[in-house]
Amino acid sequence: RNYSSQISIITSEGLLPALVIILAFTAGSALVMWLGEQITEFGIGNGISMILFANIISSIPGMVGTLATLVWWQIIIVLVGIVALVLFIVFINDAERRIPIQYAKRVVGRKVYGGQNTNLPIKVAMSGVMPIIFAQSICSLPATICAFTGKTSGWWYDHVWSSSVIYFIMIFFFSWFYSTIQYDTVEISNNLKSNGGFIPGFRPGKPTADFIQKVINKIIVFGSVYLGIVALLPIIAGNLMEGVKNLAIGGTSVIIVVGVALETVKAL
Repeated sequence: RNYSSQISIITSEGLLPALVIILAFTAGSALVMWLGEQITEFGIGNGISMILFANIISSIPGMVGTLATLVWWQIIIVLVGIVALVLFIVFINDAERRIPIQYAKRVVGRKVYGGQNTNLPIKVAMSGVMPIIFAQSICSLPATICAFTGKTSGWWYDHVWSSSVIYFIMIFFFSWFYSTIQYDTVEISNNLKSNGGFIPGFRPGKPTADFIQKVINKIIVFGSVYLGIVALLPIIAGNLMEGVKNLAIGGTSVIIVVGVALETVKAL
């Protein structure tokens, strides 16, 4: 994580240390990916998520030690905030918008098919933690460029509110982008039409696709606001209370821990 020290090693000692660092990163990434695939293959859960979960959990003892150095009222605020954040993430993680679907009755020979009522579930947190990861990568780009050029990062980190607004906009954009890839409303509408299904009050075809897209757009707005709140709360709390910044609590870490825990419980 200390980019400046790595860059100084590369520039002062030549190409060989840089090549060793790159090969070590590549080999480590390959090993972690292989371990993740093994975990997934044996049915324990998503392997990479489990490794990230273990990495985050391993930092808890250090966080507890840092928490003990805070003032008592700061400790109470942090603990209450963490519990509230976890409950909020659990609630949103299980939340979904269920679009009612009915299937017309079909008579094939002596048997009657269809005629049942079901629903099309659309999760509020459909994009998971990916928009936050993409937004963090883009927002850290100026600091990386400044580290290579040897200059300070300037206004980007000096003006916390400006960078937070840009961070929130990035999260919103990547949430919308990820959902457009994940859901093809035209294909969903065609599948419903071919199987004799329809949404009450909407004709099959384009009206159904437009309605599903409208619902998804509303969910994207709510889901983006949720991700923005979870991602920005630790940053805002760290700038309001100096000691909290040393805890290194990130919204991404909390979402990963809660999400993996819930998925593991379901798998078991």
